[in-house]
Amino acid sequence: MRAVLTWRDKAEHCINDIAFKPDGTQLILAAGSRLLVYDTSDGTLLQPLKGHKDTVYCVAYAKDGLWSPEQKSVSKHKSSSKIICCSWTNDGQYLALGMFNGIISIRNKNGEEKVKIERPGGSLSPVWSICWNPSREERNDILAVADWGQKVSFYQLSGKQIGKDRALNFDPCCISYFTKGEYILLGGSDKQVSLFTKDGVRLGTVGEQNSWVWTCQAKPDSNYVVVGCQDGTISFYQLIFSTVHGLYKDRYAYRDSMTDVIVQHLITEQKVRIKCKELVKKIAIYRNRLAIQLPEKILIYELYSEDLSDMHYRVKEKIIKKFECNLLVVCASHIILCQEKRLQCLSFSGVKEREWQMESLIRYIKVIGGPPGREGLLVGLKNGQILKIFVDNLFAIILLKQATAVRCLDMSASRKKLAVVDENDTCLVYDIDTKELLFQEPNANSVAWNTQCEDMLCFSGGGYLNIKASTFPVHRQKLQGFVVGYNGSKIFCLHVFSISAVEVPQSAPMYQYLDRKLFKEAYKIACLGVTDTDWRELAMEALEGLDFETAKKAFIRVQDLRYLELISSIEERKKRGETNNDLFLADVFSYQGKFHEAAKLYKRSGHENLALEMYTDLCMFEYAKDFLGSGDPKETKMLITKQADWARNIKEPKAAVEMYISAGEHVKAIEICGDHGWVDMLIDIARKLDKAEREPLLLCATYLKKLDSPGYAAETYLKMGDLKSLVQLHVETQRWDEAFALGEKHPEFKDDIYVPYAQWLAENDRFEEAQKAFHKAGRQREAVQVLEQLTNNAVAESRFNDAAYYYWMLSMQCLDIAQADPAQKDTMLGKFYHFQRLAELYHGYHAIHRHTEDPFSVHRPETLFNISRFLLHSLPKDTPSGISKVKILFTLAKQSKALGAYRLARHAYDKLRGLYIPARFQKSIELGTLTIRAKPFHDSEELVPLCYRCSTNNPLLNNLGNVCINCRQPFIFSASSYDVLHLVEFYLEEGITDEEAISLIDLEVLRPKRDDRQLEIANNSSQILRLVETKDSIGDEDPFTAKLSFEQGGSEFVPVVVSRLVLRSMSRRDVLIKRWPPPLRWQYFRSLLPDASITMCPSCFQMFHSEDYELLVLQHGCCPYCRRCKDDPGP
Repeated sequence: MRAVLTWRDKAEHCINDIAFKPDGTQLILAAGSRLLVYDTSDGTLLQPLKGHKDTVYCVAYAKDGLWSPEQKSVSKHKSSSKIICCSWTNDGQYLALGMFNGIISIRNKNGEEKVKIERPGGSLSPVWSICWNPSREERNDILAVADWGQKVSFYQLSGKQIGKDRALNFDPCCISYFTKGEYILLGGSDKQVSLFTKDGVRLGTVGEQNSWVWTCQAKPDSNYVVVGCQDGTISFYQLIFSTVHGLYKDRYAYRDSMTDVIVQHLITEQKVRIKCKELVKKIAIYRNRLAIQLPEKILIYELYSEDLSDMHYRVKEKIIKKFECNLLVVCASHIILCQEKRLQCLSFSGVKEREWQMESLIRYIKVIGGPPGREGLLVGLKNGQILKIFVDNLFAIILLKQATAVRCLDMSASRKKLAVVDENDTCLVYDIDTKELLFQEPNANSVAWNTQCEDMLCFSGGGYLNIKASTFPVHRQKLQGFVVGYNGSKIFCLHVFSISAVEVPQSAPMYQYLDRKLFKEAYKIACLGVTDTDWRELAMEALEGLDFETAKKAFIRVQDLRYLELISSIEERKKRGETNNDLFLADVFSYQGKFHEAAKLYKRSGHENLALEMYTDLCMFEYAKDFLGSGDPKETKMLITKQADWARNIKEPKAAVEMYISAGEHVKAIEICGDHGWVDMLIDIARKLDKAEREPLLLCATYLKKLDSPGYAAETYLKMGDLKSLVQLHVETQRWDEAFALGEKHPEFKDDIYVPYAQWLAENDRFEEAQKAFHKAGRQREAVQVLEQLTNNAVAESRFNDAAYYYWMLSMQCLDIAQADPAQKDTMLGKFYHFQRLAELYHGYHAIHRHTEDPFSVHRPETLFNISRFLLHSLPKDTPSGISKVKILFTLAKQSKALGAYRLARHAYDKLRGLYIPARFQKSIELGTLTIRAKPFHDSEELVPLCYRCSTNNPLLNNLGNVCINCRQPFIFSASSYDVLHLVEFYLEEGITDEEAISLIDLEVLRPKRDDRQLEIANNSSQILRLVETKDSIGDEDPFTAKLSFEQGGSEFVPVVVSRLVLRSMSRRDVLIKRWPPPLRWQYFRSLLPDASITMCPSCFQMFHSEDYELLVLQHGCCPYCRRCKDDPGP
C-alpha cells in the first residue's frame, strides 16, 4: 500500500472537522469560526463561508433530511457527562454517543437509552471518536471506538464487545471507515494517519504530519483520503494498493483485505483463505510450498498431502526476522530474496546459505523446477543478461545476453527454447543450445510456453492474445490482461487484481498442421483442447491420408464406432498381409458417402463384387444393374432378394412379398403376410406350396392360428399330415368335438385331448365332468390334485364354505379311487376320512368366521354356541389352515355368556389369555374377561347336552370330545344347528348283510297301542322320518331299547349290536341308513324320539332337523353341505 499526496493547503486555524459532499466533488472544512469549501479534484478553495461567531467544531452534509425547516422545535435530552462524539447507524435507527467520562450510550431516535457501555479506564479514558461500520455485508452493526486510554475497541449494537482492546500507543483524535468498511483510518497525537484493518490490525501510514491530526475522512466510493491537522494543514492523499500475489502452474495465491492470503486452484476453482492477522507484504508459491512475508517474519506453509487437488495448508516453518526485499521466491527447502542486484538463498530456519551478486538490476525471476534442494531459477536482468541459477550452486550460468532489458521470461517444457519479452514489447524466442534467435513477434508484454506442448507458446499485448505453433503464423484473438501461464487449452490471465483461466480452443494451430499433412503433430495440438467438429475433421483427414493410428485415436475421442470398426477391419487385413492401398481407400470413400469414387477404386483393384455389394446395401439397384450388366443368374436372384429387403424396410410390404415369391424366398414372404395379418395371401401361398416344403407350410399354419383362422390352419396341417399339431390346434381353440372325433380315429392322441379338456373343465368349475375326463385319460391323480388346489385357494381366500364343499368332493374322489384301484384302497380310505373330517370342520367354521367378520350375523346364538363347542371338541392338535382358535373361543365365550353358560365362558376367556389376540378383538376380550368374573360359576342346565343312549347329562366342556362321558357313544350333530340329534348308531351282528338287514327292517311287525299317526315321507332328494305318538302310545318294551342298557366296566366304547330279531322289531320309519358305496359299509341309525323329524341328505349323508333342511334347500336350491340340487336323482 502506497499513499500519494495529491494536493495540500493550509488554513489559519485548527481543522476541527471535515465532510465530503455525497457525490465526492466538494470538501467542506471547519477551521476556527469559518467554513472552507474545496474542490477535491485539485484542491482549489471555492469559497469561504462566514457567519459563525464562535469556533465550529463539527460539520456534515444532510443526507436523509432528519431535520427539516418545518419542525418548530427540537427534542432535547440530558446526558451524564460531556458528549465528545456521536455516530448514527446505517439505518438511522440508533445513535451512539461518546462521553468524556468513558461511557458510550446507544439511544434510539426518541432519545431513549437502550445500551450503556462503560469503558475500563472510566473518566481517565474519554471516548474521543466513534464510528459505525458502513458495510451492508456485515450481519450486525459494528461500532468502532477510540479513547484516550490509547485503545481502539469494537462493539455490537447489543453492547457486546468484539475481540479484545487493541493498544495504539498514542491518543486517537479521529476514527473513520475507508472504502465501505473494509479498513479504518486513525489519526491523533502521533502526528500521522494510519490505516488499520476493520479488526484493528495496523497496516501502514497514510501520511505523516507536523502536528496532531484532528480529523480524517475517506472520499465516498474512492481511494482518496483527506487529513486535517491542528496547525491548519489539509492534505489530500490517494491510496494505491499494489497486487501481492504468486503463481505456480494452476495454483494462484494473492493477498485479500491486506492481511489474508487466498490460494485459488485455477482448474477446479477451489479457494482456501489463510488469515495472517498482519500485513501481508510478499507471497511466493511453488509445488506444495507457500511462503508469506509479514512485517516481522516469514511463514512457510505446506500441503497436507501430495494430492494434486488438495487445498489444505499447514505451517511448516516460521522465520522470525524482518526482511527487506523486492521479490520473494520459495523452493522445496529454501526461500530466495531478491534485493536490487543481489539474490540471497535462505534455508527454512532463516540461515543464509548462498548469495549471488548480479551485474545489473534483477527484473524477473522464476523457479523452473528441479529436484528438491537443487531447483533451478531463471533470472532476467536489466542489462539483457539471462541466467540460470541452481540453489545448490554458487555459480550462475549465463544462457544468453541480448541488447535490451528483460521484462518477462519463460522456458519451454523440454528446456530447449527460451522466450523473452524485452522493454521494447518484443517477444523473442531462442534456441538455448545454439543461442540462435528462432523468431520474434512484436506487441508483447508477457509470454508463456505451453506446459504440455513443446512447440506452442502464447503472448499478450495491445489487448490481444497471440498463439504461435512451431514456425506457423501467429493466431490472434482479443484478450484483456497479462498472460502468466499456459497449460493445455487453458491460458491463465491476470487482469487488474484478479487472475482467471481462459479456455482457448486450439483449432487454428491444429489446422495449420493438417494443411501440411502432419497428422501426429496435429493430434498433439488437438489433445490440448479443440471442438468435436475439429476432432472429426482431424480423424477424416488422417483416414484419407491412411494414417490409421492417428485416425483411430481421433475417432475414439468423438466415439464414432462406425469408423472405428472400419479402421479395426483394415488393421486386421493388413496383419493378414493385404497391402492394396486402393482397396483400403475405397472402403474409406464408401464410409464417407463417396460411392462412385469407391466403386471406381474397387474396380481398379479387381473387386467388382464389393462395388455390387455396396450398391445393393445402399438400395441403389439401378446403379447395381448397370454395374452388373448381364451377369450370373445367382447374382440376379440375390439382387432381387436384396431389392425385396429394401422394399420391406421402406414399408412397401406387398411389393416385397411379390419379389420374395419370385425369388423363391417363401419364408420371408410368409413372415410379412403374417405380420400384416393378410390371411388370404397366407392361404394362397399355403395352397401353392408343395407338401414336402414343411418349414414354410408350418410357418403358414402358425400365422393362421395366431390370426384366428383355425379352419385354414387345420387345412394346412392336414396337407402336411401333421396330426399332432392338428390335435394341439383343436385343443388350444377349444374345439372339443373335432378333437374327440380325431381322438376316436387315432387313440394314440387320447392323452393329448382329454388331459387339457379335463383341466379346462376344472377351471370352469365343472368338476364332475373334469373327473370323468381325467378318468378317460387315466389321470385320476390329476383330478385329485385339481380339487386340492381349489381347496387350498378357498382356504387362503377365507371361503370356508367352498373349502368344505371341495374337501367333501375330494373325499368322494378318494372313495372312487379306492373302489377302482384295490392297490390304493388303504391310502385312499385314509384320505377319505381325513377329507370328510376337514369338510365338517370348515363347514362349521364358516359360521364362526362370518360371525366375527360380518356384523350382521344370520345365525342364532344357540347355533353359534353349538358350533363353537363342536369345533373346540373336534379340532386336532395341529389346527387346520385358516381356522382361528381365537375366533372359536371368542365366539364360544361371547355366546356362553349370553346364554348363561358362565363357567364355560370363563374357561374360554382363560384359554384366550394364552393365545395371540388380534388388536380388533383385544378390547372386547379384555372387557369380557373382567365382566365374566361378576357372573355365577356355573352353567345353565338347559344347555347341558343329553346322551340319548344312556340318558347321561354331559358337561359343556368335555375332555373326551364329542362322545358321551359315560357310555362313550359318539354324538350325532345336525349339520345346520349343530345340536345333538336323538340318534344312536347300531351295528349288525356278524353274518347279517346289508341286503338282509334291509329286508328284515322292511318286515316291520305290528306294534300294539300305537295309533296310525306314523308317517314316512320319502322322495328322491331325502328321507324324512316323522313319528307322532299319542298319549296312549304305551306298548311292550322295545328290543332295541333293551340293547341300549349295558354295564360300564371301563373306558372302552361298547357299540350297540343288533340281531335279526331286533331288526325285525324295528320300523323302517325309525331307521336312517347311510348307504356308502364299496369298499365302505353302510351305517345304521335309530331315532329314539319318533316325534322329532330328522332328514338325511342322500348324497352327503349329513343329518338335519327336517324343518331346517327344508328351509335351507328353499334358500339355496340345494343341500347346504354337498350342494346337491333338490331335483337331482339320488345316488
